[in-house]
Amino acid sequence: MEKRIYDEQNGLWYELQGDYYLPCLSLSEEEHKAIGVWGQRHLRYIKKHKRAFYANLLTSCKLNSYLADIDEQAKEMFSRLVKQLAEKENVTEKLKAENQMLWIQKMNSIRNRALEIVNSELVFTV
Repeated sequence: MEKRIYDEQNGLWYELQGDYYLPCLSLSEEEHKAIGVWGQRHLRYIKKHKRAFYANLLTSCKLNSYLADIDEQAKEMFSRLVKQLAEKENVTEKLKAENQMLWIQKMNSIRNRALEIVNSELVFTV
């Protein structure tokens, strides 16, 4: 028996594995993009809670670009929220110069609220 055969009807190559011919399938190459902390959090979420969605992204070779997009959106949203909340609450460089501990307390509070908003709006939803 031949080790590899080509089926002209469907255009696939088959390889002999034991007594059976199995199709030689491979995923198309996906452009690799760096994924930050937001994308990693979303990946853990969809792996655990949205398995079918994760499998569809993985098999369609769109997972990396999807996670990179989520990561970019979350970064932009977080920085925008921190800036807006700091302006709204009058947390300025002047306050930082006058009372550093108060400035740190307020900025930590702002960052924590922005983190919760980004998590609930982007990271832990599909």
